[in-house]
Amino acid sequence: MKVRRPSPVPILLASLLGAAYRPVQSFIFPSSSQSQCRLPPAIATSTLPLRPNDEVGASTSTAIHMASSNTKKKKSGRSGGGAGLKGFGSSTSSASSKSLSASSSTGVVDRSPSSLKFYSYLERNGAESNLKRVGLGNFPLQIGPSAQDTIQLRGVIALRDIAKGETIIEIPYEMALDLGRESADPTLPATTLLQKYCTWKSGNDGPPVDKDRGDYFAMLPPYLSEDCLGSTDFFSDGALDMLQSPLVVEETLLRRELVQLRYERDVEPMSQISSNLYRWDENEIATQSHLQWASWIITSRVLTVQGSPDSNSAYRLLIPLIDMCNHDRDSPHILTGRAMPGGLLKVVAGVGIKAGEAINIGYGGGVEGNDRFIQDYGFLDGGGSKERGKGGDKEFVAEGYKIVARKLLGKGGSRTLTKMTAAESERALEALKPTSLEEDEMLLASGTIVRSDERMALEYRIGIKKALQGFNA
Repeated sequence: MKVRRPSPVPILLASLLGAAYRPVQSFIFPSSSQSQCRLPPAIATSTLPLRPNDEVGASTSTAIHMASSNTKKKKSGRSGGGAGLKGFGSSTSSASSKSLSASSSTGVVDRSPSSLKFYSYLERNGAESNLKRVGLGNFPLQIGPSAQDTIQLRGVIALRDIAKGETIIEIPYEMALDLGRESADPTLPATTLLQKYCTWKSGNDGPPVDKDRGDYFAMLPPYLSEDCLGSTDFFSDGALDMLQSPLVVEETLLRRELVQLRYERDVEPMSQISSNLYRWDENEIATQSHLQWASWIITSRVLTVQGSPDSNSAYRLLIPLIDMCNHDRDSPHILTGRAMPGGLLKVVAGVGIKAGEAINIGYGGGVEGNDRFIQDYGFLDGGGSKERGKGGDKEFVAEGYKIVARKLLGKGGSRTLTKMTAAESERALEALKPTSLEEDEMLLASGTIVRSDERMALEYRIGIKKALQGFNA
């Protein structure tokens, strides 16, 4: 067995960051150069609406945060709340947080140039069968009280009806980017991802397999895009203060320190030895901020997958197409497969799906609260599909906020988080007292908060206070 080099960060710091890395979803395990872009047959013959051959928005983006553009800007005075259909396939908000309010169930197939190249990438790597069932799609999403408050959300769309129990997506393990064994430190796999991304972006020589991933890398959320800026990792000091959440702030600062230590220990020395290893572009070597972005890609997109049956190890994988599914806390679909040669990584339908519907999965196993979502994913979960019917209720509070409130009150929170001590709980509750819920809602409605990170911080504390109020009623 190869011995892993010890982490360069102090053990105490690493242990404090034990909750910093959260897989999107753990898999359930069973007992495996493009010169011309063409439309895959199933997409070409689909009766679903097709987008014209123009880019949907920014060059690319996630949740995969993949590129999509706002049809309408968010209104500055809107209130937070709503649906949590956000994640890998989107790049939406430009004015406020990413706590969403309503979603159309039917989308249009995306055949923009970047998507066509991605389809060809799937075909070249043994995943062409997926294109008979699914493609990339754009879904209208209402994010405010008015129908005019609508954006386009990019995700995965069903091209035909899919029965319960049928495979929706299957990706060969060899096509996934394996970033090593699971651990609490996202910065280690981030250095690997950053190096591979830089090799592609700068056009330097690299392994053929990494060059072939270019059409996948092109779909990642760009550096300092709206998607990554939604994470507290990129919040201003003022926005962190507005969270009124000392534990979230402290973990965020520790994560930043971890990135700094990793950059100084690994990236900076290696880039001095060979400037091509981390060359961001022709004139720039990757900075600490670039590593911060790569670390966010890890926390927001990586899925944890068990290895072979005779192994106790789990591995961190970036899985094309699967990681383009958006988030729904109530998604019934099942992720299954093993990180091993010949393995297939699948999403299996938990219910029947109609052509045109979005394929969503539950990030964080569907059990994490918004304290994790605002750090790890860069948006606020306003409720799963089963909750959204209650969205018209003024008193509606999404489960993502209730999880945090229960944790603060010692009533239990996420199953994956350590229970708070009495002192931590008292400190967290005290930090919310400088302003009342009514004052916060008036401030949000005033339209005076224009920075998107500050608006998201304000919406976060409003959601927590509403949830606490419900438990104390």
